[in-house]
Amino acid sequence: MNTSDNLFDELTSLLERNDILTSAAEVQGMMCGMLGGGMPLECRDWMEPLADFINQGEAFNKEVQDAFNKFYENTCQQLVESDFSLSLCLPDDSAPINDRGQALLTWVQGFLLGFGLHQADLTGCSADVKEALEDFSEISRMDEEMQEDEESEQALFEVIEYVRMTAMLCFNELGKSAEQQQGEPKTVH
Repeated sequence: MNTSDNLFDELTSLLERNDILTSAAEVQGMMCGMLGGGMPLECRDWMEPLADFINQGEAFNKEVQDAFNKFYENTCQQLVESDFSLSLCLPDDSAPINDRGQALLTWVQGFLLGFGLHQADLTGCSADVKEALEDFSEISRMDEEMQEDEESEQALFEVIEYVRMTAMLCFNELGKSAEQQQGEPKTVH
């Protein structure tokens, strides 16, 4: 279904090897939240808040930094593509449904955290974005077990698709590409 299947496993095992207590889903959620909240694409200081939240403020080693930089570039690329190509970094479809559901919850929690770092004032946001953030808040609190059946699979697929489209909606409304920023007037002193 999506190209990030083995990416989830690779990044999650990298995090485990480095005693970083989170998953690739939460990391990507935070990145998408920061970008969706208006952090410029070319911004390079996203690694520090990430370290604050998932690594007790300790800087990441070079292996983790390199992997995160590549992951960030890949995520940015997907967000700016015009064909809605964002692929959520979640366990693949063969993983137990509750593992995938839990990963989605941590992705959404990461998104809300990252978004909040860059967009504390929602007054300028569209009704769609405000509603989407309320939905994300509700999704992040869902924790009931799901049955391994077709109905649950379909429901999970629909929520994943909603989260994916909503992350892109936030980015399209509030995110800033390098071109957009160059188009904005610079203050001259």
